[in-house]
Amino acid sequence: MRSLITGGRGFVGQWLAEHLRDLGDDVVIIDQEVEITDPVALLAAVSDAAPDAIYHLAALTHVGQSWEEPLRVLEVNVIGTGALLAAARECGTDPRILVTSSAEVYGAVTDPGRLPLREDSPTAPLTPYAASKLAAEALVAQAHLGHGQHVITVRPFNHIGPGQSPNFAVPALARRIVEAERRGGGTIPVGNLSARRDFTDVRDVVRSYRLLIEMGSPGGVYNVCSGRDVSIRAIADGLLGLAGTSLEFETDPSLVRPVEVPVLRGDPGRLEEATGWKPEVPLEQTLADVLVYWQQRTD
Repeated sequence: MRSLITGGRGFVGQWLAEHLRDLGDDVVIIDQEVEITDPVALLAAVSDAAPDAIYHLAALTHVGQSWEEPLRVLEVNVIGTGALLAAARECGTDPRILVTSSAEVYGAVTDPGRLPLREDSPTAPLTPYAASKLAAEALVAQAHLGHGQHVITVRPFNHIGPGQSPNFAVPALARRIVEAERRGGGTIPVGNLSARRDFTDVRDVVRSYRLLIEMGSPGGVYNVCSGRDVSIRAIADGLLGLAGTSLEFETDPSLVRPVEVPVLRGDPGRLEEATGWKPEVPLEQTLADVLVYWQQRTD
């Protein structure tokens, strides 16, 4: 299979490219060399790639950044998705397309009876980032219903692993722990440790993407998640335990989001039924790998 990845040099994109190559796919990557919101350049790149499958990962994904630059986030995440779908229609190969949305589209869940979240659960995005992803989902639905494109949407919950930017909670915690150890102690600044998230290893996430390209239903929406939620406090304590240190956490108001989703837990049943996928990498192994990644860095 000839596979095209937008955002292929990002955290998930690099793991996806490696996984696809391991399966024998011919992989083409589009990243910063092509502006995702430029329809002419994008059509040329997609046509040159002549893909059988497209994995659309290119996006601005940092929730905090979306509050600071909401229009830019909307431009990249919504207009960029529209441009990609249009290029796929015109490139001549009629590729299958997977578009990454986010579990953030579900918004805050205050009623435990709503958990776990399923694909038909109500959506109520709280952040500009989440709003941009839900708007992109509408474009995906229109591409399938209006143009007959073989396109599916994935809603990944929190995915983590070695190589992830410290703009996200788990790698940020790991890096701060390593830095504190190198200083010989001190406190570790943290945001809201009470939030609970459904974590999946990035290596399991990319496996699900390839399976869905093969077996997902056109127009379908799929949660990608583990089905259990874990507090950020438990993640932080787990990283401290792996590091063998007893450093103290201290809340930093600048690290607390303006609006926080208290808990997210998804139901992966639709994904599992369609593909037989199950998460394979234990959370403890993921945390160990993330910590080692930062321990090995010298910058």
